[in-house]
Amino acid sequence: MSATAPRTPSWARPVPDAGGAGRVLLAAFGAAAVVDLASLLAGWHLGHVLAKPVLMPLLVAHVLTRGAPRLLVAALLFGWGGDLALLFDADAAFLVGMGSFAAGHVCYLVLFGRGRTSPALGGAYALALVGTVALLWGDLPADLRVPVAGYSLLLTTMALRSSALGRAAGLGGALFLLSDTLIATGVAEWPQLPRPDFWIMATYLAAQYLLAVGALTSGRAYRGMVIQD
Repeated sequence: MSATAPRTPSWARPVPDAGGAGRVLLAAFGAAAVVDLASLLAGWHLGHVLAKPVLMPLLVAHVLTRGAPRLLVAALLFGWGGDLALLFDADAAFLVGMGSFAAGHVCYLVLFGRGRTSPALGGAYALALVGTVALLWGDLPADLRVPVAGYSLLLTTMALRSSALGRAAGLGGALFLLSDTLIATGVAEWPQLPRPDFWIMATYLAAQYLLAVGALTSGRAYRGMVIQD
């Protein structure tokens, strides 16, 4: 290929069909998600402990059958690391989990590239970030305030940039932000919805799935875009 010949970005190429194995793995992910969410609703802790660790590996296995880019696989695996850490109820585990999720957000940001996003959406996310951090600040443990604020900035940036890949990814980014905001309000000991862990996991699982779908199918929205070697 010549130095001036255009080529299609790897994330914008046609996505291979998942095939039988891919569909089985996606169904297994869905079944594990149902078991996990039902366990949370029923207050069955053992069911959650057994189901949660297999969720992201099943989603990773599915996206691999569809030719997933390495950054998507890495983002989901870092999410898996965060999932495992948050099974433990300790401040150190919370920080490890937050760090693992942060690494996943960096992978997503690199994967999303530099596609355009709406200035109005950016303004809305900026207001949400400043308002949420300001409201939570005084109620967070002192040693978690700065890490949570920094993580919130990274997460909000990821949520905004996810919209560059289309509606599915954009909705996934927004749900990821909502899920982690629910976690932060719990850490700040704000009043919670009934079964808060259910809502946190439901929005999180939908977020990861939609981000994966958006990354895999973004070529349909951006098939006319090219980059130079």
